[in-house]
Amino acid sequence: MPGSIDKRSRAGLFRDRLAQGMAVRGITQSELARRVGVDRSTVSQLLGDGSARLPNAQVAAECATALGVTADWLLGLTDRPERPQDLLAAALTITEAPRALIDETIFGWHREAAGYKIRHVPATLPDMLKTPEMMEWEYAPQLGAEAAAAIAASQERLAWMRQARSDYEIALPLHELAAFARAEGYYAGLPAALRLAQIDRLMDLNDQLYPALRLYLYDARRVFSAPVTVFGPLLAVVYLGRHYLAFRDQDRVASVSRHFDWLIREAAVGAREVPAQLQALRDRIG
Repeated sequence: MPGSIDKRSRAGLFRDRLAQGMAVRGITQSELARRVGVDRSTVSQLLGDGSARLPNAQVAAECATALGVTADWLLGLTDRPERPQDLLAAALTITEAPRALIDETIFGWHREAAGYKIRHVPATLPDMLKTPEMMEWEYAPQLGAEAAAAIAASQERLAWMRQARSDYEIALPLHELAAFARAEGYYAGLPAALRLAQIDRLMDLNDQLYPALRLYLYDARRVFSAPVTVFGPLLAVVYLGRHYLAFRDQDRVASVSRHFDWLIREAAVGAREVPAQLQALRDRIG
């Protein structure tokens, strides 16, 4: 908002925005006067047509607090009515994350971003590419009796995601696939038959969906990434374990997207070479 607005014009802008804020909040003149601590006649004067009166700083601040906006917005010093804490709350949210599978929150983000490119660094193998048997082995200890129903629901959501208009780029560390193939670390005790079926699933889906689905493998000794998903220009989500840390402001989404660009540039195995890498892993399993 230009700083050269004269007093009468600024008073008119204050009057219009005060009335707008009251209408949005459903606050009457009497209610606003009570919250601000002034007479109703004072509020009437501020709202009166043709009035060139601007309130003092305290009254402007109290009006802003009562309406949930900033005094700068009421006075025409900015075009953003949101308070800094409200902007932060809208731009950054912390959401509880279940241990397993595609929950309603994740699925909602995928639907919101339908048509945009979705870029993903998973915590383990990507859920959208897992076999039902792999999901059961991985998640049944946490889900218990609810495992079958949860897996069935997730399969439907994952099928929707694979058929959506979004392109998917997925970056995995090389050691994750190597540990999976050898049944080491996180994958200790994973039967060979299940590993073979999962590798076949990865190969089949990569073949069917490429180039809408592109896999990249990076060397974690050279580059590193926490589990993160970028939903087009809309949202960037970091997986913390028990919670998702979700950013919606453009600067942070762009920053996380640049991080993913870096992973792709530094990938040890590009999307075109992934099938050969998966075949080599399958050969090791036998």
